[in-house]
Amino acid sequence: MAGFFVAAREGILDSTKRGNQASMPASYLLFFFAGLGTFNGVALALYLLCRQPVRPVHYWLAALVLMLSLRTGKSVLFYFWPDISKLVLQVGLTACFFIGICLIGFVRAWLDPERRRTRHDVAVALGLLVLAAAFGLAYPYTQHVRLWAGPVWASIQAIWLACLLVSAGLFLRAPRPGSAAGASGAPDRALVASVIAGVAVIWLAYATAGMTSYILGALSFSLVLYLSITVAMARRRPRAVAAPSPAAEPYRDRKIAPADAEATLRSLHVLMVEEGLYKDARLTLPKLARRLSIPPARLSQLLNDNHGSAFKPYLARIRVEAAKQLLRTQAAVPIDQVAEASGFLSLSSFYSSFNKLEGTPPGAWRQAQLRAEAAS
Repeated sequence: MAGFFVAAREGILDSTKRGNQASMPASYLLFFFAGLGTFNGVALALYLLCRQPVRPVHYWLAALVLMLSLRTGKSVLFYFWPDISKLVLQVGLTACFFIGICLIGFVRAWLDPERRRTRHDVAVALGLLVLAAAFGLAYPYTQHVRLWAGPVWASIQAIWLACLLVSAGLFLRAPRPGSAAGASGAPDRALVASVIAGVAVIWLAYATAGMTSYILGALSFSLVLYLSITVAMARRRPRAVAAPSPAAEPYRDRKIAPADAEATLRSLHVLMVEEGLYKDARLTLPKLARRLSIPPARLSQLLNDNHGSAFKPYLARIRVEAAKQLLRTQAAVPIDQVAEASGFLSLSSFYSSFNKLEGTPPGAWRQAQLRAEAAS
């Protein structure tokens, strides 16, 4: 990292001496805003890999951000230090090739959180990585400058655009909000759309670099990155709720009418079981109440008085039942994947809830079911 700043500083000084930059402060500001996005992109990728729970969609998003960071980092270095090693240019262009691949993987993982159709996507990406590395070894940039600066670059741009169009098509065909595809703790539809749009903006910046400026791609990445982080933080920030007055608690001493309770419980069943909202590992009582369009206090009363269970035991029972279904029908699926697909935040909480409700660990329960089926 220190070498990056030293090299860029030398490039800024050199370009300023040649008169290519308007002024020294402008050059430093340009480097600051372009380079800072690259480093923060790497930091964001590491955060996505370390956060809990880590799902396939987060792995793909981390890979996408990392590829964009490598690509724009190469652009910053080359803009301020034109004599940089050709190996850096080769790494940047190779990363550029994988931007579109990672974008498709991200969208597919968002659409298929249970990995029923995307189980082999990582293997395909690794295979492409091996082929790209083999091509780079056979035709290094240092010895084939025209090849990389011409046909390879043009092909990468075309592949990136094709992947963008495919990702947009997959997104537009995705089930609408409220379906099981979006209720598994994955990014919501708006955030996925922002990722696709952001990658499209960066592609356009590089595609039009000949008419604008080469550094515009790196600046676009910084802008898109910070806008996306700002939007994501704003969407997750809890809304300020005024403290209710004592007279604003209409459900403390009043029973819910049986007809109203039955209708709300039916809506609750549709939302939780049929639409799969239980898969959201961060589901809370207020979030569920918002989906039902009722106050949290009323939902709590409904569960306690009309369902005979508090929210957390109710949610644990639904998740354990879903896990039992997976354990029974998909014997080859590992226990940790069953826990993740059932909405549990961690493997330990899955074992604790399952053991408490069924009196046996999930692995032993699965073996007992398999023996019973074999005996019958």
